[in-house]
Amino acid sequence: MTHTEVAEPANPRERVLSAVYPLFAQRGVRDVGIDEIIRTAGVAKATFYRHFTSKEALVLAFLQRRHEVFGINWLLDEVAQRADTPEGRLLAIFDVFAEWFAREDYEACSFIRVMFEMGASDPAGQASIDYLMEIRNQIALLAEEAGLDDVDGFARSWRILMAGSIVTAAEGDREAAARARRMAALLIAEHSPA
Repeated sequence: MTHTEVAEPANPRERVLSAVYPLFAQRGVRDVGIDEIIRTAGVAKATFYRHFTSKEALVLAFLQRRHEVFGINWLLDEVAQRADTPEGRLLAIFDVFAEWFAREDYEACSFIRVMFEMGASDPAGQASIDYLMEIRNQIALLAEEAGLDDVDGFARSWRILMAGSIVTAAEGDREAAARARRMAALLIAEHSPA
C-alpha cells in the first residue's frame, strides 16, 4: 500500500476519507471540489454532509488521517529500523526521505501544501502548522537524546533541512535527501558539545 492508498471501507465516513485521501495528497485541497469527492466516494450528498459539515471539516479529517498514516510516528518507526543511536536516527530521516522521493507516486508533504494553500490563519493551515510543530518537537527530543547543544535552535534548523528537501524533491531533484543529509551531518557537528 502506498502513502496515498487507503483500503476501501464500507462505512460512509471512511469511504469519503479513503476517496479524498489520494485526491488531497496529490492535488491539494483547493483543486478538489465537493462534487468530485462525493462522486469518487460513491455516497449521496446528504450522506457526505451528515459526516462532514463542510469541506473544512473534511480537510481537517484528512490532515488527521495523514498524520496517522504518514506522520511523525510513521517516520520515527522507519528511522528506528535503520539506526540505533540518536544521531543515527536523525540522519536516517533523510534515508527514509530518499526512498520516499524516489517513489513514482511521490506527492510531497500534505501539511506543507495545505499550510501554503490555506494560510496560517485558516483552521486547516493552523492544523498543518501544529502537525509540523509536532515533528519539530520530536526532532528536539532526538537532539536532546544525542546531547546536542541549543536543542530548540537545532530542531528549527533541522526542520528547514527536512522541509527544504521535500520541496526540492517536488521540484524534481531526487537527490535532495542526500544533499540534505550531508548538510544535516554538519549541523549535528555544529551542535555537538566541544
